Amino acid sequence: MSRLFGTDGVRGMANADLTPELALSLAAAAARVLAEHDTSHRPVAVVGRDPRASGEMLEAAVTAGLTAAGADVLRLGVLPTPAVAFLVAELDADLGVMISASHNPMPDNGIKFFAKGGVKLSDELEDEIEARLGETASRPTGAGVGRVTDVPDAASRYIDHLLLSTPHDLHGLKIVVDCANGAASTTAPQAYRRAGAEVVAIHADPNGLNINDGVGSTHLDVLQAAVLEHGADLGIAHDGDADRCLAVDGTGAQVDGDQIMAVLALALKDAGELKDDTLVATVMSNLGLHLAMKDNGVRLLTTAVGDRYVVEELRAGGYSLGGEQSGHVILPSHATTGDGLLTALRLMARVAATGKTLTDLAGVMRRLPQVLINVRVADKAAVAAAETVSKAVAEVTAELGETGRVLLRPSGTEQLVRVMVEAPSHEEAHGAAARLAEVVSAVG
Repeated sequence: MSRLFGTDGVRGMANADLTPELALSLAAAAARVLAEHDTSHRPVAVVGRDPRASGEMLEAAVTAGLTAAGADVLRLGVLPTPAVAFLVAELDADLGVMISASHNPMPDNGIKFFAKGGVKLSDELEDEIEARLGETASRPTGAGVGRVTDVPDAASRYIDHLLLSTPHDLHGLKIVVDCANGAASTTAPQAYRRAGAEVVAIHADPNGLNINDGVGSTHLDVLQAAVLEHGADLGIAHDGDADRCLAVDGTGAQVDGDQIMAVLALALKDAGELKDDTLVATVMSNLGLHLAMKDNGVRLLTTAVGDRYVVEELRAGGYSLGGEQSGHVILPSHATTGDGLLTALRLMARVAATGKTLTDLAGVMRRLPQVLINVRVADKAAVAAAETVSKAVAEVTAELGETGRVLLRPSGTEQLVRVMVEAPSHEEAHGAAARLAEVVSAVG
């Protein structure tokens, strides 16, 4: 039987895969597990959601499950995922629950848990919660039933925290922010205006059905056009739950997560705040980031794909900055998880503090053309062990030298091998990737 928890909580089509019954059981099991791990007091949980329509139903189910298991609930309403993580610690709660499917289409939804302090649950705790699903347990009655309290100042507490974490005001900047009709539709424009920017907000009118619908960080063309139309200095794009941030410079060019990390790494280094002059990224980050960091005296550590692996490396070394090409950026001194609003504020603060354009700042890194081919195979393990594959990889790697990179990565969920090649030109990258894909396909 496959594991219920994925890399980012439990997700599925709302009311089909992710039913209110499942949500209630998950929440009740989480409350029972937490209560048993700490019997010193009655558990307190904060619950937030993004604005998709099914979130209302799932919020009710999660709240019922928590209170039925004897936990008190602090209901936050619609807020970004990183706001929920922050408020777990801010409100001294034992558990955080975010109801969101991030950048997924509206019919999907998900449930993500945070432990005390606002950190993601360990695999062991998730497995323990999953094992307790549907168990028959005695329920509290009378005064033992959990109570529900709304937190009307939840958004303002989060925005105050963001502003305290921003090293320079944004006066003089005109920006466009695409809120994806998601969880940051109110908080992002408010935060950026309070920081001093002139803000044009687009796709900031969620109706429960339009989240991520052709907008946000997965559809940058809309933001690119808006930046040019309004003559803005830059644009910021969030996804449905605002745990990520991508950008567009004043010319309309995309600034991806690798470039954002390059800008922030040098900003922290200049301020003497980049621990051990080290940046943490995944193996999918562009070779251009590796070269740019090397040229600027920054060591780049790489992890497996997934923000949880980045967080693990950050904690292990006490490092200051890490993230993914997709725009998940973690600043551990200010957040326990990827925070798109915090990332955007730090990026814009660097623009304002230096007086340089985002074009100039992002220019520290040249993105090398990157080609990714997914090869469907019968046996991923056989491909990994094949001598013909390793020989072909070695040949292409030698041909590219320091000007390119090869990465073969088996899919974690399907019989696929992902062939990724970076090279000085798109033609070179595509040609090398196609050659390797043929070898992989012949074996698999």
